[in-house]
Amino acid sequence: MKKKVSLPMQILIALVLGIVVGLICSAAGWKDFTANYLKPFGDIFVNLLKFIVVPVVLFSMIDGILSMNDMRKVGSVGIKTVAYFMVTTAIACVIGLVFANVFNGAGLFPILDPNQAEYEAKEFGGFMSTLVSIFPTNMWKSFTDANMLQVIVISLFFGGSILAAGEKAKLCRDIVGSFYSVIEKLMAFVISLAPIGVFTYMAWVVATQGSEILVSLLLVIVCAYLGYIVHAIVVYSLSAKIFAGMSPVKFFKGAFAAMVFAFTSTSSAATLPVSKECAAELGAEDDIASFVLPLGSTINMDGTAIYQCVATVFLASCANIHLTIGQMVIVVVTATLASIGTAGVSGAGMIMLAMVLETLSIPVAYIGLIVAVDRIFDMGRTCLNVTGDIACSVCVTKWEGKKK
Repeated sequence: MKKKVSLPMQILIALVLGIVVGLICSAAGWKDFTANYLKPFGDIFVNLLKFIVVPVVLFSMIDGILSMNDMRKVGSVGIKTVAYFMVTTAIACVIGLVFANVFNGAGLFPILDPNQAEYEAKEFGGFMSTLVSIFPTNMWKSFTDANMLQVIVISLFFGGSILAAGEKAKLCRDIVGSFYSVIEKLMAFVISLAPIGVFTYMAWVVATQGSEILVSLLLVIVCAYLGYIVHAIVVYSLSAKIFAGMSPVKFFKGAFAAMVFAFTSTSSAATLPVSKECAAELGAEDDIASFVLPLGSTINMDGTAIYQCVATVFLASCANIHLTIGQMVIVVVTATLASIGTAGVSGAGMIMLAMVLETLSIPVAYIGLIVAVDRIFDMGRTCLNVTGDIACSVCVTKWEGKKK
């Protein structure tokens, strides 16, 4: 029986083939061929990606809220855990944006479309104005405009209302679960087309921009990994030191096995048994770790937050768009709220990135570039996410211990 080639390997093969074809077309002067006959297939992939963003966020968030029905039973542990993850995700976004802007300001990110002059940055009207704008006046308009902040708010309201309605909302629960199952299958199909999008976009970009784009991709990977490292050292080890009285050396030594496993497997869920052993070794109580770690593998997306912030600035640069402070605030808010909604979904990083780009009205055309090297990003961000799960279990154990 033939072993099926995994999707990450298919994407890697597509990446290499796209580079080779792009270089050949560039040397032969066939740039128009890649633009007219290869790029359209990449456009189809991006269109499908944009098409599923709204239903994925809507149903995954509502389903996620309904699945957290046991949060009342776990009480303060659940509140502390969610608060920890929300705060660290927001910090991760800021770290990602800082590094991305440093790299971009130093001229290390490219401009691939210098003719994108028709774009005008939206003016930031202040925090209160932004707060008001995320509450929709027309639900269907929020969907058709792909206003992701409003879609998130709609999901929160519907999810909370279904929970509050109790048994009377059983039909709604079943409908949401059924729709979410269908959306998962649809999303799996769209994600399976990623190798086609990667090959066609990579061939087109390399043919039209030359080999310089490959250096830029390497730089954006370096930028993201610097963010991962700083976040792990500053946020996780520091929180373990401040809240649990644990030295950074002891923390990383205890978490090392899970970090390595997560880096190689790129799966927070698969790493759970190892994470639990590491958390126990660091002093986390078994019942708390048993709650925090599975929840963390679902909603803790710090690594993805850094990745998408770096990717957003990079892709904005590619389209010759300079993000304003207001837009960066929106990135932080969107990424932090969406981390719960899209976590645990296959291809979550790609979905979240498409969502942020849609929110800022940034062309999604170059997303194929980031998808091409997504596996490399994924290794680092999964490692970071798992490290955060362990840090949270240690901190919550200490907080709960003080109540006794």
